[in-house]
Amino acid sequence: MTARAVVTGIGVVAPSGIGADEHWRTVRDGRYRTGPVTLFDADRYPTRIAGEVAGFTAGDHADNRRLVQTDRWTHLGFAATRLALADAGLPDRDDDADPYDYAITLASSSGGNLFGQRELQRLWGGSSRTVGAYQSIAWFYAASVGQISIHHQFKGPCGVLVAEAAGGLDSLAHAVRTVRRGTPVVIAGATECPLSPYALACQLASGLLSTDTDPVGAYRPFDAAAGGYVPAEGGAVFVVEDRDHALARGARIYGEITGWAATHDARPTEPDTPVESTWYAHALRQALVRADVRPDEVDVVLPDALGVPGHDRAEADALRAVFGDRRPPVSTQKPLTGRAHQGGSALDVATALLAFAHDTLPPSAGPRDPADGCDLDFLREPRRPRSRVAVVGARGFDGFNSALVLRGAPAPRQGEP
Repeated sequence: MTARAVVTGIGVVAPSGIGADEHWRTVRDGRYRTGPVTLFDADRYPTRIAGEVAGFTAGDHADNRRLVQTDRWTHLGFAATRLALADAGLPDRDDDADPYDYAITLASSSGGNLFGQRELQRLWGGSSRTVGAYQSIAWFYAASVGQISIHHQFKGPCGVLVAEAAGGLDSLAHAVRTVRRGTPVVIAGATECPLSPYALACQLASGLLSTDTDPVGAYRPFDAAAGGYVPAEGGAVFVVEDRDHALARGARIYGEITGWAATHDARPTEPDTPVESTWYAHALRQALVRADVRPDEVDVVLPDALGVPGHDRAEADALRAVFGDRRPPVSTQKPLTGRAHQGGSALDVATALLAFAHDTLPPSAGPRDPADGCDLDFLREPRRPRSRVAVVGARGFDGFNSALVLRGAPAPRQGEP
């Protein structure tokens, strides 16, 4: 139970771009990648802005036999997994390796929305009153895990985490446990595609979505003008590996997952309901304890950043409670991409690891005018990391709280890649 788990591969498929390099350029340059919904006609909906993965072609990442059985959310997962494996220097499929040395533990918040929407419309609006044979396996939460494991022939312990945005962090924590139990390579992270008429209607019912039609101003976490979040698809997938296994094969290491914690405050997520911060603070504090990291050692915090005033104030309260007067810089890039639920917290992990790889902490995409109670130390200019420790926080709807502590690998010496 003493194995150390490191990240050796990052696969990003998100509004910020396809591939880790494109994502980093978006973050570095502060480019807004949200815009009008194109996956369906959203003109009659109050929310018409979203973060979509531009230029994504599913056929570039999986064969047609798999694609017809699966939803776009799984297609994004196929792509992110292949990119992560390639980034880690591992083959797409290794017939010489022990398939039980590879596991998959991903997170999902809403399953296969577009696939399910199409089949239900066919059931209730078509003349045949039937659904396709793949409806039973394409929509449910574990579909991506099952299809990706079949595609790559990974037969180690597999599972799916469902905790809304918090699950993207929970999947990485579970990956560490899987490594410590003896599986050397684990695929972890999350992708999402919550963009269909039904999925958008469900999110609108929560009262938490922004209805602003300006892509630059629609999503403003911690800002006095905050009015909800912008939905997004995509996310990030990682290769989490036993450190000794990674070193033995000469892999490049982005960083180590050193601490994590999850709590639940058992309260519904509603716009006007008082938001609990105590249990979120406990998750942050416990993650630091498990990582053996003092609060004043943290270089940067990447927060949940929901963009709903009460939730933003509660998150700021939690950060003040944990870090006191020596609060680390806070940086969020979610206004650039939208909030991709489980995929969004996984994308924050990718941002933190790439920041250490590039030896640059990226500035926060806002707030322009911090709201009352949200007076945090937002990172306004790029900065070199000091301790190479990042904390990523996420709050899932209806009470889920998770925190992850990452320690970046040492910065490359002058002249090294």
